[in-house]
Amino acid sequence: MSVDCLGQRAVLSGRRFLYIVNLDAPNEGHRKISRQSKWDIGAVQWNPHDSYAYYFAASSNQRVDLYKWKEGNGEVCTSLQGHTRVISDLDWAVFEPDLLVTSSVDTYIYIWDIKDTRKPTVSLSAVAGASQVKWNKKNANCLATSHDGDVRIWDKRKPSTAVEYLAAHLSKIHGLDWHPDNEYMLATSSQDNSVRFWDYRQPRKYLSILPCQVPVWKARYTPFSNGLVTVMVPQLRRENSLLLWNVFDLNTPVHTFVGHDDVVLEFQWRKQKEGSKDYQLVTWSRDQTLRMWRIDSQLQRLCANDILDGVDELIDGISLLPEPDKTLHPQDSEPQHNSGHGDEEALKEDFLNDLLVGKKTDQLGLPQTLQQEFSLINVQIRNVNVEMDAVNRSCTVSVHCGNHRVRMLVMFPVQYPNNAAPSFQFINPTSITASMKAKLLKVLKDTSLQKVKRNQSCLEPCLRQLVSWLESVVNQEDSTSSNPYALSNSVTPPLPTFARVSNAYGSYQDSNIPFPRTSGARFCGAGYLVYFTRPMTMHRAVSPTEPTPRSLSALSAYHSGLITPMKIRTETPGNLRLYSGSPTRSEKEQVSISSFYYKERKSRRWKSKREGTDANNRPIKAAGKVIIQDISCLLPVHKLLGELYILNVNNIQETCQKNAASALAVGRRDLVQPSFTSSGSCSSMSDPGLGTGGWSIANKDTEQASTPWCESSPDDFRYGNLMYPDHREREKDQHEKNKRLLDPANTQQFDDFKKCYGEILYRWGLREKRAEVLKFVSSPPDPHKGIEFGVYCSHCRSEVRGTQCAICKGFTFQCAICHVAVRGSSNFCLTCGHGGHTSHMMEWFRTQEVCPTGCGCHCLLESTF
Repeated sequence: MSVDCLGQRAVLSGRRFLYIVNLDAPNEGHRKISRQSKWDIGAVQWNPHDSYAYYFAASSNQRVDLYKWKEGNGEVCTSLQGHTRVISDLDWAVFEPDLLVTSSVDTYIYIWDIKDTRKPTVSLSAVAGASQVKWNKKNANCLATSHDGDVRIWDKRKPSTAVEYLAAHLSKIHGLDWHPDNEYMLATSSQDNSVRFWDYRQPRKYLSILPCQVPVWKARYTPFSNGLVTVMVPQLRRENSLLLWNVFDLNTPVHTFVGHDDVVLEFQWRKQKEGSKDYQLVTWSRDQTLRMWRIDSQLQRLCANDILDGVDELIDGISLLPEPDKTLHPQDSEPQHNSGHGDEEALKEDFLNDLLVGKKTDQLGLPQTLQQEFSLINVQIRNVNVEMDAVNRSCTVSVHCGNHRVRMLVMFPVQYPNNAAPSFQFINPTSITASMKAKLLKVLKDTSLQKVKRNQSCLEPCLRQLVSWLESVVNQEDSTSSNPYALSNSVTPPLPTFARVSNAYGSYQDSNIPFPRTSGARFCGAGYLVYFTRPMTMHRAVSPTEPTPRSLSALSAYHSGLITPMKIRTETPGNLRLYSGSPTRSEKEQVSISSFYYKERKSRRWKSKREGTDANNRPIKAAGKVIIQDISCLLPVHKLLGELYILNVNNIQETCQKNAASALAVGRRDLVQPSFTSSGSCSSMSDPGLGTGGWSIANKDTEQASTPWCESSPDDFRYGNLMYPDHREREKDQHEKNKRLLDPANTQQFDDFKKCYGEILYRWGLREKRAEVLKFVSSPPDPHKGIEFGVYCSHCRSEVRGTQCAICKGFTFQCAICHVAVRGSSNFCLTCGHGGHTSHMMEWFRTQEVCPTGCGCHCLLESTF
């Protein structure tokens, strides 16, 4: 169900028809648009712009159809096809009426321009399929997608990667909605029975949470005040009502919409009528009823914050003050008259905007931006102690690394992190030299500026850079002192060394890093097994059924106590632990990933090894070995036989004899069968890659299971002559049977065997042997699957694949500059279709911008040569 931007019509989707309902007169009946498809409608939405109010889009499996409804009739204008899996969601752009975004489980998000529907204008790619996609309501270039329990923020101008990542929920996200007044805030609803509110500039921690008793299907902001409407997942069939919440007071809903007899499938807001202060909520339920709910001003007032109740009185009080006749602005030499009412409205608007965007978050119960950053700092960073003072907007950082000690005061300006970097000042005791201080300050300033330019917090990245820089200095000093022949003043500055292994994991920057494994194995096609295991000094500390975090960023939430593991949520807070044997934040010992996977043995034998050294004071490696094992002896194929085997169809006997000798030479007697005739020996052998009998050069007759094919039984002549009047007919029939070494009915299976063995030969590097084997494949190669460029012959205009036309035998391509046929490297414009030799095209476009044919196409702007 979808409501148009004018508030006049609603479209209901079905498999055979689309129903258009007049919301001004819903009892007058509905119009139908017939559709021919075996797929149900996945998502439907009207264009939100008045100029395109008669367009709506509907997704069906892998296709999106654009419908036009005008003067009581509807028809499909065009279709968008590009996804390879089912489309999960679509959304029209808020600021550009021609743009439509679609998401699919094929991991792609496409942005389409309906003026040119041949291909998407922008393609976004994620690792996992997307279930929701929504445009930002305040920023024309920003959109958000949900992937299982995660949210990615995209900028369509930078489609290569997401600009931000939120590890939002532990279960699948069902609903996603942007705040109508704040471009950085959004709400997500999930299968984990919660609605969470986010500021994506601070992706590590949600602003607030609405806990529910059931999974939440949709959660959407209201067009008025600070309300939110939620509805449960339809599959549960436990709750048929919609709940209206005040986002500043999430303890109880302010109103419940009761009336549907079955679960609500969709709800949307109708455009407010001119001159009316009431809003209407349109809902569509599985009980096949469409309902419209009126939200009057009294109900709207319940969604407003208490602090906003006195805003009108405050503004009215200001307006009652004596109004000066003239106001002199500092930049003006002439006095200007006060606009009175305009200033009053501007003051009220600025005050409300400050409240909505969080500049007065102390009064709204939301944390300050700096205070929130302080609360999310990873306190487990090695060798670092941080003392934070949110009131004075400062923090003191102490770092001790080797013989160096650094103590630094960091001051945060009021505008931080909105393009305002903090200041760094060294304080006592600091033991590094002046030159080292200058270098370190430059590193910290560059790091902080890089973050605040994107309105992101920078304290934790600066702390990591500080530690890494000091450790690299210590490593360089250690390497220099251990080498007595090193020059004191090197001409070339030394390369920075890698920082030591860190015990501080789990920052939000690690959201794309999977949680590490302690063991694993992979087979290699060339006959090797690669595997790694945990060290012998360690053993597993948790049960095999205990879940592990999906990424290192999730580990931070578990470790800091912000998220409780699902398995132990019912335990008392004092006993919360991620794993049995995993340390909590109250423990003073250092925490590493190994602490969450395995622990050291408790015997005295490993007492010295728990300290990191063995009895001979040699360091113990914390990681296990990576082992490459040759397993060719376990495989039915043999590389040496692949090199020695021959395939000579002109002399079958020689092929059998040489291949049998090769098999005996490498000890593969199981591949050879000892039968003799008066004319000489005839051995039957089979290829090791296909088993004993899958690839027989010489085979036995199916009717003579006990007699080799090169011998004949006397009984065959005695009884065979009774069935064949002429013995020559019998001999001819017998020859035809003997000639068929393999059953033609299994040709496809035999071809698969040959292709499989050819792949093994290719991995062994035996490309010529592979080519010999594949010559005997009877079936044609599989047709090409994927995108191909179709061309038309420049002479007969027939469709051609390749450089020469099969119809007129002329060359297909003709250079637009030299007018000579193109056989080698070429480039063509995807817009106008003109092109030619690569060297000619490059030379032309060094000085020109338009197509050399004179068609007027700006090829460099339309496509890339």
